[in-house]
Amino acid sequence: MCALIMHDDTQQHESFFKDIVKFSILALLIVIPIRFFIAQPFIVSGASMEPTFASGEYLIVDQLTYRFETPQRGEVVIFKYPKDPSKYFIKRVIGLPGETIRIEGSNIYIENEEHPSGYLLTEPYLDDANAGPTSMTITLASDQYFVMGDNRRASSDSRIWGPLPQENIVGRAFLRLLPVRHYGVLPGSHSETASE
Repeated sequence: MCALIMHDDTQQHESFFKDIVKFSILALLIVIPIRFFIAQPFIVSGASMEPTFASGEYLIVDQLTYRFETPQRGEVVIFKYPKDPSKYFIKRVIGLPGETIRIEGSNIYIENEEHPSGYLLTEPYLDDANAGPTSMTITLASDQYFVMGDNRRASSDSRIWGPLPQENIVGRAFLRLLPVRHYGVLPGSHSETASE
């Protein structure tokens, strides 16, 4: 004896639709918090960070670390431009809260509690042709950073628009994904060395 089982296409379609909706909600619950609180993509635009970063490079920004630590000198940070928070900039941390930054030509001197008479900042990431002459002295408040692009001649940075408020910092450059040949973790970061 043969039995014929009829499949209800309507039930299958409803079940498939419910599965898609459940999967979409689950994906959103996972992706949205990661995107807004942990990491987000960033595409470099412009020449201000050359030769460290070129226009069009694709980065992942670590938004979590600075919730527990403060930015350090030499780190590359992404932040909301103080004059227009709808724009995002990428620069290198040069001066930390409470420090006095003295720029004489292409030399940068840092004055702080450890070095009250100041020390010359060593910057091996700079291309001499891009150093750019500047003369200025500025003392940072307890919630301010001094940031500069590595291509000093083509960078709109703290020399022009002033100190960066800590609250504007979004995160640090964590991964360089593209181009693949330049892939790296914490790209461009540099530990400081003091030169008396």
